[in-house]
Amino acid sequence: MDSCQTCVIRNRAICSELEFSELEVLNAIGHRRQLVAGEQLIWEGEDAVLVANVIEGVLKLSNSMEDGREQIVGLVYPTDFIGRPFGATTPYGVEALTDARVCVFARRDFDSFARQHPRLEHKLLERTLAELDRTRAWMLLLGRKSAEERLATFLLEVSQRLEPETCSAPDNARQAAFELPFSRQQVGDVLGLTIETVSRQFTKLKRDGVIDLPSRRSVEIVDRRELEARAG
Repeated sequence: MDSCQTCVIRNRAICSELEFSELEVLNAIGHRRQLVAGEQLIWEGEDAVLVANVIEGVLKLSNSMEDGREQIVGLVYPTDFIGRPFGATTPYGVEALTDARVCVFARRDFDSFARQHPRLEHKLLERTLAELDRTRAWMLLLGRKSAEERLATFLLEVSQRLEPETCSAPDNARQAAFELPFSRQQVGDVLGLTIETVSRQFTKLKRDGVIDLPSRRSVEIVDRRELEARAG
């Protein structure tokens, strides 16, 4: 039970509405799992045998094409829920982009628990609708936004998901620095851009004083308002 009580995402995860006695039951059917970068958690097209809460790290959702190419269709961050409760198969693969820690449940056990706890089912519905909203926003990004707008939007989203407290701070304290958990090629895959275009846009934003790039993976948002403006 200590793992639930001391969990760093306890107040923001889908289990946040559960009472102490309910957490005891949920804790009994779950376990923590450590993932290393590149490790697969769920395989595309296989039976949906597990679901999980992300505690630390970033994971990607992807589909494989017939010619072997991969399309990243989503990213998951701490507090996100992954897997298909009440589903038969998983339509995407889930792989750790960084070292990660997840709280894993057998899907059948989780489904049974959720049916008996309406507050948890309500949280699942809220998360599903929020994910639908993000998907629609992503369709706009890929279909209508320019390369600069795509990268600016992407950096703002990553900053918000990795540094939520910084993003909610007053404007004069809203600079943020984070380690980007993606290679330039992966950023291009997510945004539908070539690696050359991604590199040019990073260079342009740095040259214009909007961001700084202390290292290959480090990003510092210097002027958030300008980055928001360039995101459209």
